Amino acid sequence: MAGHSKFKNIMHRKGRADAARSKLFSRLSKEITVAVKMGGGTTDPDMNPRLRLAVQNAKGQSMPKDNIQRAINKGSGGDGEDYKEMRYEGYGPGGVAVIVEALTDNLNRSASNIRACFSKNGGSLGETGSVSFMFDRVGEIVYKPDAGDADAIMEAAIEAGAEDVETDEDGHTITCAFEDIGSVSSALEEALGEAESVNVIWKPQNRTPIDEDKASTLMKLLDALDEDDDVQNVYSNEDIAEDVMEKLSA
Repeated sequence: MAGHSKFKNIMHRKGRADAARSKLFSRLSKEITVAVKMGGGTTDPDMNPRLRLAVQNAKGQSMPKDNIQRAINKGSGGDGEDYKEMRYEGYGPGGVAVIVEALTDNLNRSASNIRACFSKNGGSLGETGSVSFMFDRVGEIVYKPDAGDADAIMEAAIEAGAEDVETDEDGHTITCAFEDIGSVSSALEEALGEAESVNVIWKPQNRTPIDEDKASTLMKLLDALDEDDDVQNVYSNEDIAEDVMEKLSA
């Protein structure tokens, strides 16, 4: 789930997504459980917008219904871990801005582990707010390529009130205003069916170009963060040349 760069997509196409499936399900389960708890124990997705998005995401990733229900039950039962949402910000190699979102039951552990990831991989952890001003908080809705051709997706997105659509061989990425994600995703679901994922993300306003050496170290940092159990999402604003990406992903 780390990053939203083309490089990460290439790596995922090479099989990393399959290898990380159990970790992905674990993160989706945690988000569902937290959504129920923060919604006051409300288990009806229609009455709990965050839960609705979490369940929609889980279904889009083919998470079994039993797993989804188990996560809902855990959140409504009042037992289990008490997760807190945390955001960490810092710089990676080459001055790349990095935002890390975590759900943790141990703040000291998370802060220590994430700081170590940065320091061991050419980066530095900063204060909250140190890089987030370089990103926009937006809704991102992703559909697989077979959801329709570019024109059909564009038409549906405009009708739904989205702001932008990007289509490539990986599929269709639709963005909308943060406050519109519920209405836009619902309208798109009616028009196109279930999305692969629906998330509120940090979208870079501009990207930072880096060379091959810095790119290699940055990927180690992003991977280290992504492997931490407390980390839910990682966003970064690197700009890596196509030939460098191909070499690093070979």
